[in-house]
Amino acid sequence: MMLAQKTKYDFDNLINRTNTGSYKWEQMKGWNPNVSKEVIPFSVADMELKNPPEIIEGLKSYLDDLVLGYTIPTKGFTDAVCGWMEKRHNWQIEPEWIVSTPGVVYAFYTAIKAFSEPGDGIIINPPVYYPFYSGIELNDRKVVKSPLVQDGMTYTIDYDDLEKKAADPNNKVLLFCSPHNPVGRVWKKEELEKVADICLRNNVLIISDEIHNDLIMPGYEHTLFATISDDVANNLIVCTAPSKTFNLAGMQLSNIIIPNKEIRERFVKENEKNGVNTLNILGYKACEIAYTQCEGWLDQLIQLIYENHNILKEYMSENLPQIKVYDIEGTYLQWFDFRALGLDKDELETFLHTEAEVFFDEGYVFGDEGNGFERMNLACPTETMLQGLEQLKVAINNRGL
Repeated sequence: MMLAQKTKYDFDNLINRTNTGSYKWEQMKGWNPNVSKEVIPFSVADMELKNPPEIIEGLKSYLDDLVLGYTIPTKGFTDAVCGWMEKRHNWQIEPEWIVSTPGVVYAFYTAIKAFSEPGDGIIINPPVYYPFYSGIELNDRKVVKSPLVQDGMTYTIDYDDLEKKAADPNNKVLLFCSPHNPVGRVWKKEELEKVADICLRNNVLIISDEIHNDLIMPGYEHTLFATISDDVANNLIVCTAPSKTFNLAGMQLSNIIIPNKEIRERFVKENEKNGVNTLNILGYKACEIAYTQCEGWLDQLIQLIYENHNILKEYMSENLPQIKVYDIEGTYLQWFDFRALGLDKDELETFLHTEAEVFFDEGYVFGDEGNGFERMNLACPTETMLQGLEQLKVAINNRGL
């Protein structure tokens, strides 16, 4: 008997997103209105890849008999979320723990307002995802930095500094990134245990942004913060979504998992103040399909990202050894150190956008700790990535940097 062949997904063909409203493609044109037609951006964290075909075909079929009215989560949806958390992350959750929101950024904005007051401190670990800053500052809270420590070619947590910041009674929340964006760390269980212990002893609530938790490279293992212990789970808001995993950001649906009933009710009350009680009908269904039918697509995607990272490391070592390349443990975001080029942050940005026509996310947007660094999105066809690296090499060589 012949076995059915495993589906081979298309990660080779690039979709031109010009004039489709793509945020990062339009952002690129804002940076350089004269950018060459064949250039694509490697900035904002969505993929230059087709969505899983199961989602596209599933939504087409769903629309055949659908009324596009107000919609609440179905049992099929909540079962899919619970099943995914158990299968991929070994975490058994209850359906009532799930609070769906229009996005993870929206969720931590809401949580910051629910669990702190204006003037309170929110602790972060820069360089870190730039909406962490706006979520704090736009809500009149204080950014309290406990910077990561560069340890050779990796980053670690400064537990002594975190302890000092957490001990200040004015600091109410730790907004934590796991896996970490942009440096690509997948925190080890013992690292999370130390962070959790500090927060529990100092009555600091943890908001854990785990939106990249499905995107873990071979050889690494992601530990959901909530699985450390029941005490930790009861002091935690876990932010998850199918958006990074399956390239569904435009569906605007995230699943915020809150085991503690009191914390969950406070979060929901703050959410209701924003007038949010139902979400995108197709977002619910896309998430359900992703979590029940698209695991094979994800496994192949992870292999592509891992291969892209290794090809990039080899290319940079041979062609641009002055640029330091950090290992990706999780996410699909490559962190580089460009400081050896001797350009300040503004000069570097101008050089990349105008001479190289390469569009990364500038390191400084992740905090002062990111000055001289760049973040590149590797969720793209390999040939597309290599084209961008070749442009970078030519421009650096032409400048004699």
